Parts: sequence; structure tokens; C-alpha cells
Amino acid sequence: MIDKRHIGHVLPRYSVEVEKGRLRFFAKATGQADPVFNSEDAARGAGMPSLPVPPTYLFCLEMDSPNPSAVRDLLGIDIGRILHGEQHFTYHAMAYAGDTLSFEQRIADIYDKKNGALEFVVRETRVTNQRGDLVAELRGVTVVRNA
Repeated sequence: MIDKRHIGHVLPRYSVEVEKGRLRFFAKATGQADPVFNSEDAARGAGMPSLPVPPTYLFCLEMDSPNPSAVRDLLGIDIGRILHGEQHFTYHAMAYAGDTLSFEQRIADIYDKKNGALEFVVRETRVTNQRGDLVAELRGVTVVRNA
């Protein structure tokens, strides 16, 4: 069983600069047809300072953590026993190419179902920009199979 004393644990904050090339690649890979995601001219013409961060891209930046497996390592979870249970995004402000986004992850909850056969780890991440403005709140649930 995962030790519930880790509920509330905050991982070290880290920052990532949003790069135009990666945004264009993500837009292409996800089939974004709107030119504001590929052309700075189109983005500026739409009143944006640069290429906007597309929906769900923050999950990619979350994986840029210095240690993407930090939660699994802390909790002693074998990667072969995990499933992606849920991903949720709440957006508060736009982010653009050139922004520096900071990520602060916290273990929000740990609980089990089916008499411990399944354990759930809830991770919440606050994303702020270089001005300290809240950009988004991310919530992810990892399922650990014990049976």
C-alpha cells in the first residue's frame, strides 16, 4: 500500500521556456488547423503577442520536469503497474511562445478501491507565468494495479 503520509507533499518547483518550434510541432501532431498555432503573423493578426499554447500542451511541459518520475520514485511505484487514470485542465490565462512557465506539483490525495487492489494517486500542478500570474491548474490521477 502506498503510504498516505505523502499527501500534501510538494515537489520542487521548476520553470520551462515555451519554444516556438515545439509549439508548431505539437500543433501539427495534434492536427491544429487554425493558423494562429503555426504562424506568428496569424497570431499577431488575431491580437496575440506570439504563438499561443494549445490545449493540453501544458502536460508536455509538465514532463520537462528535472525528474518526470519524481512522484513514482517518492512513492515507490513500479512503472509496470501504473495506468493513466485521468487528466484535467483548468485554464485561467493564456500562455504564449517566449513565456517562462513555472510548475509546482503536489500530491493532493492517495486512496484505494477494491480492498487495495487499485490505488489512486492524485497530483495537482499550479502553472504560473514569468509575471506570477496563474495560467492553469492541472490534475492527474495515476492508477496503481496491485492485483
